[in-house]
Amino acid sequence: MQLLRRLTQTPSVPGREDRIRGVISEYVTEHGLLDSLKTDAMGSLIGFRRARPKSGSPAKRPVRVMLAAHMDQIGFLVRHIDDRGFLRVNPVGGFDPRNLFARSVRVCTQDGDLPGVMNPSGRPVHIATDEEKKKVPTITEFCVDVGRDGESVRQKVRIGDMVVLDGPFQEVGDTVVSQCLDNRVGCWALIRALESLAHHDCDVYAAWTVQEEVGLRGAVTAAFGIEPDIGISCDTTLNCEVPGVPEEDRITRFGAGVALGIMDSSMIADIDLIEQIESVAGEKELKCQRSVLPRGGQDGGVIQRSRDGVRTVAFACPVRYIHTVTEMCHREDLAGYPALLSAWLETI
Repeated sequence: MQLLRRLTQTPSVPGREDRIRGVISEYVTEHGLLDSLKTDAMGSLIGFRRARPKSGSPAKRPVRVMLAAHMDQIGFLVRHIDDRGFLRVNPVGGFDPRNLFARSVRVCTQDGDLPGVMNPSGRPVHIATDEEKKKVPTITEFCVDVGRDGESVRQKVRIGDMVVLDGPFQEVGDTVVSQCLDNRVGCWALIRALESLAHHDCDVYAAWTVQEEVGLRGAVTAAFGIEPDIGISCDTTLNCEVPGVPEEDRITRFGAGVALGIMDSSMIADIDLIEQIESVAGEKELKCQRSVLPRGGQDGGVIQRSRDGVRTVAFACPVRYIHTVTEMCHREDLAGYPALLSAWLETI
């Protein structure tokens, strides 16, 4: 879990993915997981690993498999600094304002990170009116307080600096809990799959993409550059097995393995690929489950529609409390995710 811990504790929001790109690049290079590695113009990290057959030479034109894991997390960009040093921020990614009250944050500047707290503007509970207590503030009403006066804040913080919610990586029962498991889990699973992958007849393109949380942007350019025959989105999805949610809306089950996304708002998966992966799971005695997400999307949606079309499926780890600082994954689902991905790649 140390690699996953490091990934979750490295802030990188859409358009500011340089830190997480550096961590991933350093790790895969140090461990010799790829034959080449580059950063494209959008900022996505693209690795190539040529076919490694168990015997004989690779095919003249091996099947190209693109594995895409977005490395950005939801967060904020500073949009205003007032005379008292309070920061107003603009969201990059989808937040539920109910989860933003009294949060620790990190303001990431060119000269180092500043700790801060996020709270809505307005009167505290002791002097608030009954109507004010009932109101859920909009995101634009929240401000960040770094405990400094306006002049010193403006000397360090610039418009456009990123702000992330700050929470620890913890092991809780049979789960791990952290901020941005969406989608550091996908980044981690892609790395772990490459580590365990010994022989494969396909060419593997590993793409850690940018700006997924604001419209699947990095995967668009990466897919056009790679020109894959098969696309696999490595992401997370909802687990709603919690009080107050009907059983039919649970999306996934904890401990039932990685979810194979049948459809979401962005994509309907290639059913033949789903069935192939399920067959491998059965042979290897690995758990997996099917899921349908009524709303939301992932990188596979744009990979599928690149050029003249790409056969695509989504791998997704079930996550409770998604887009909060207490995202939760089951250990069994984490372990089975890269195991099934690498086992299936060996059959292509």
